[in-house]
Amino acid sequence: MQIDLTGQNVLVTGASRGIGAAIARALAASGARVCIHYGIQKAASERLAAQIGNGAFAVGANLADRQSCISLWEQVEQRCGAVHALVNNAGVALESPLDQPTDQWHAAWESTLAINLTATGLLCRSAIAHFQKIGGGRIVNIASRAAFRGDTPDYLAYAASKGGMVALSRSIARGFGKANIKSFVLAPGFTRTEMAQAFIDKYGEGFALNDIALERLTEPSDIAPTVVFLLSGLADHATGTSIDLNAGSYVR
Repeated sequence: MQIDLTGQNVLVTGASRGIGAAIARALAASGARVCIHYGIQKAASERLAAQIGNGAFAVGANLADRQSCISLWEQVEQRCGAVHALVNNAGVALESPLDQPTDQWHAAWESTLAINLTATGLLCRSAIAHFQKIGGGRIVNIASRAAFRGDTPDYLAYAASKGGMVALSRSIARGFGKANIKSFVLAPGFTRTEMAQAFIDKYGEGFALNDIALERLTEPSDIAPTVVFLLSGLADHATGTSIDLNAGSYVR
């Protein structure tokens, strides 16, 4: 099956590395023009934009800041005119043991929810308003296995934020389907990224492999094709669904 996304403009958050960068590459390979959002890695994002072509460009924004989220969408809309899809991939996983001082634990909770959930909500809000003007659009929110399976006590905020993304996505699908707006969730498990490397360094790759059913850890390139498929329009009647990509580590 050949998927052609020529003419589509897509904003991918957290696209300077890892899963986001793999998504950007896969979308560009299918013909889409990708806006590569980054937090601090400007040079890497600009290199990626040059590599994938198709008019790709990089835009920086601090997703922990409300006005930066709003400004990010406005910049992309101004640059592209019509924005056809939004992929909310950016996220953080801050370790916060329960025995931390309350101020530290609360700060990690607030930071996690600000980036993983509040920024997603703000960008979805802007996208919906824009999609209503242009006749429709698609949203893919990258949640996590943790939204369904839960996570360890040190990552309660991460699991809670990803669970919120799922509820948000389902609500958008149910509330705006007749406006030709579709919303999907991808729920990866442990994926080999820079964010996961600290875990691998601490516990070893074997520990992570023992948790999955396949012979190797999931790579970012294993996640990206599903995003391309969802943005193609071939799966629109699956709006509201969550797709597990966790190498059989959690089966619902």
